[in-house]
Amino acid sequence: MIFRDISSEILNSDMGSLAFEIQPSVTEIYLALGLNESRKRVIVIPRVLSLLSSFLERSVQKNEKLLESMNQKDMVTVFHGLRAPTLSIRQYIDRIFKYSNCSPSCFVVACIYMDRFLQNGDLLLTSLNVHRILITSVMVAAKFIDDDAFFNNAYYAKVGGVSTAEINRLEMKFLFSLDFRLQVTVGTFERYCVQLDKDAAGRCHIERPIQFCGLKENRQIIEKSKGAATV
Repeated sequence: MIFRDISSEILNSDMGSLAFEIQPSVTEIYLALGLNESRKRVIVIPRVLSLLSSFLERSVQKNEKLLESMNQKDMVTVFHGLRAPTLSIRQYIDRIFKYSNCSPSCFVVACIYMDRFLQNGDLLLTSLNVHRILITSVMVAAKFIDDDAFFNNAYYAKVGGVSTAEINRLEMKFLFSLDFRLQVTVGTFERYCVQLDKDAAGRCHIERPIQFCGLKENRQIIEKSKGAATV
């Protein structure tokens, strides 16, 4: 999925050794990640959100260290802000979950979309772009899989702390970068869930490396009293 920590040779060796371990079933993993409940019935923050936020935070840290060590500047896109937002990735994900009415599964699909987007755009995830990429991917995922739950772009803009005009631009750029490939198979969804769970348990590294953690070679309505976070 989304690590570039180790060589493919080591990765293949590690994955092969898993055949001798007792692996939890996909259903058990869904339950552990909090994917068994609909959004309307969720009371506590699902575990999948904390895993995703931790993963993204580590990815950003690794990418920025790589850029610094190689004395390279990040490629600026429409998803980049002038400065890093004050909200942490964890706080931002919790905010999106609180106000967007998205199901926990929606965030897994958003993760898949982010994966595709970063590969197709040859981009690195950094503190300057992660928030905008995140709100855009969740919004697109909500529209695609949570037909009875998604709001209009103006609402997501308030949740994400950007203007409506900006969220519209981000959405179009995101969709064209994906070539409008929004379909996610059951197998792909299961694989990402399994990999997130394994990453959290420290049982193995993520299967397929992409740009999240490495450089490519050669290079409400929101409560008015709370206001909107800005990114």
